[in-house]
Amino acid sequence: MADRYSFSLTTFSPSGKLVQIEYALNAVAQGVTSIGIKATNGVVIATEKKTGSALVDDTTVEKVVMICSNIGVVYSGMGPDARVLVDRARKAAQEYKRIYNVEPPTSVLVKEVASIMQEFTQSGGVRPFGVSLLMAGFEEAGPALYQIDPSGSFFAWKATAIGKNMINAKTFLEKRFTSSMEIEDAVHTAILTLKEGFEGAMTDSSLEIGIATMETTINSHGVPTKTGTFRRLRPAEIKDYLANIA
Repeated sequence: MADRYSFSLTTFSPSGKLVQIEYALNAVAQGVTSIGIKATNGVVIATEKKTGSALVDDTTVEKVVMICSNIGVVYSGMGPDARVLVDRARKAAQEYKRIYNVEPPTSVLVKEVASIMQEFTQSGGVRPFGVSLLMAGFEEAGPALYQIDPSGSFFAWKATAIGKNMINAKTFLEKRFTSSMEIEDAVHTAILTLKEGFEGAMTDSSLEIGIATMETTINSHGVPTKTGTFRRLRPAEIKDYLANIA
């Protein structure tokens, strides 16, 4: 009987499930592991960087991407699906800035992306996005880390993992995470968490890490202000972190 409902996105099974969404979550679970950790002064997102062949130019592969100057995202699952969502999130961020002349809070973009993903769970002729996202940034209350799933549901997390090794990674994070953790410790913890399920040697070219931190800038009136900033760590910076935990 389950097969009767497994090919329909818009029909609930007798047990109250949309089976295609479960299949989308299976696609996420086959993706590489991604980690997110919220520290007292910022947020870290990190993931393994894998390519299908040694002949691929890995400098063209990006899984940690910037949405706007204060928000970044990492994904596990299908890359093309993530690319569509990233493009939509960037457009939404630009629209918000054009209207309000400030970068959007993380929660605003999270709700926008989650609404798009939810729309693809109740429309005919489409399928759910086979990707989960971890979005890192800042809000008025401080650093923020959100997870968005194919169903369109989203949650704020202190630390979480998605992808192939997410169960073991979450168990490791539960043991290592503390609410007083600062950004440097969070980067080390993210690397150690990925190392738990890493296959082969971990190098600066096999990791991608992004950090959202507060930086002091000068506004248009010449007054110093603290603003959220997101950036990807350079390979040399990742190499230094790896040397410290070796």
